[in-house]
Amino acid sequence: MAMLLYCINVQYFIESTMASSAAAVNPEELHPALWRASQLARNHTRCVDTGHPSLSNQLPGGGWPTGTMVDLHVQQPGIGEVRLLAPALRAAADRKIVMLQPPHAPQTLALAAMGIEPSQLLWLRADRTADMLWAAEQVLRSGSCGALLFWQTQIRSESLRRLCLNAQAGETLFFMMRPLAAAQDPSPAPLRLALRPRAGGLEVDFVKRRGPQRAEPLFLPMTIGPAPWLQPHRDVMPVRTMLDPVGAFSNKPVTH
Repeated sequence: MAMLLYCINVQYFIESTMASSAAAVNPEELHPALWRASQLARNHTRCVDTGHPSLSNQLPGGGWPTGTMVDLHVQQPGIGEVRLLAPALRAAADRKIVMLQPPHAPQTLALAAMGIEPSQLLWLRADRTADMLWAAEQVLRSGSCGALLFWQTQIRSESLRRLCLNAQAGETLFFMMRPLAAAQDPSPAPLRLALRPRAGGLEVDFVKRRGPQRAEPLFLPMTIGPAPWLQPHRDVMPVRTMLDPVGAFSNKPVTH
């Protein structure tokens, strides 16, 4: 009986010691890519504030990560995805903002009302998917652009991985705009959000993030303030509409 009590006490001591030791270990001290499942991971790359405090509080690092891909799955184009990103785009406007293959022509007056200077925009279009991917890779590799918004309805998983690798070459904000149905498919992006329109704003579902799962969607009010200083005039459309803007990319053949 005494031996049994001794064994129980020893086992209890060992388990208590192991539990206290495990609690004292910071996972990030073991490896920077580790984090506790109950907590948001720290982001070891620079983050840009989303401009929406309730959203920033739900993201690792407290903002949009740079140097990686952010997957935004949109119920349909034009529901407010650009308005969602407007604060971050304004913060990145010291360099060019690239809109690659948007579903509609950018409306420069609306963008200006959001505080995004039209002269900072590059609008890129291409007829072939290979050309779109090539252009995206060049933007990410060059490091000369503050943000890349890439709209694509269908893209292969190997192309997504390649874009993620190219994004790591710099600190460009990189947003992939894809259909809501694509949220069911795997993606190498560390952050994936599903966006749905709601009266007065957007409903945001957290498909994937480095942290605990969030069951309830987050509602973000979306409004555009009045801009009485805007005066439309003839030369208000300085966005570039060619695939390869002069001086931005080299004329290399497509290798995809």
